[in-house]
Amino acid sequence: MVRKKLLLVLSGIFIGIVLFAGTVGSMKATDSPEFCSTCHIMDDYYDSFMDSNHATLSCNDCHAPNDSLTAKLVFKAKAGASHMYMNTLGSDQIPDNIHATAQSQEVIDKNCITCHEAGLENVAFHDVKEGGCVDCHRHVPHGNGGHKPEDWFDPGSYDARR
Repeated sequence: MVRKKLLLVLSGIFIGIVLFAGTVGSMKATDSPEFCSTCHIMDDYYDSFMDSNHATLSCNDCHAPNDSLTAKLVFKAKAGASHMYMNTLGSDQIPDNIHATAQSQEVIDKNCITCHEAGLENVAFHDVKEGGCVDCHRHVPHGNGGHKPEDWFDPGSYDARR
């Protein structure tokens, strides 16, 4: 009886370790630019990202909440479900140019500010537009932006949240 209980406890611990390692590994893999580029629609975005000064980051350093693991997991689950739908059943609805949703734009702006907060404090005047960080810094982090419409680089004339 004691051996059975010990075996059950050890099995539970082993399964827990495997699940934890699998979750950590999956989170790291699905945060990577290489994972994001597995969808053909992301090829141009991946190429421009790799040419940018942010290429050492993971996609989800910018595109997912980083304030808590729970917020990140919920956001990634919703985004992942949406991406799976759009790349299978909804593939005819994928636009030529993908834009961040309003919720994604809020996350991206928050992450910009979190990473660049020290630099922002050194700027005497920083007029943040209604469109957020990307309204003026639309060339960052996706490099030259060859996949973006012509009006993308005109400050204030393009709503990145549409």
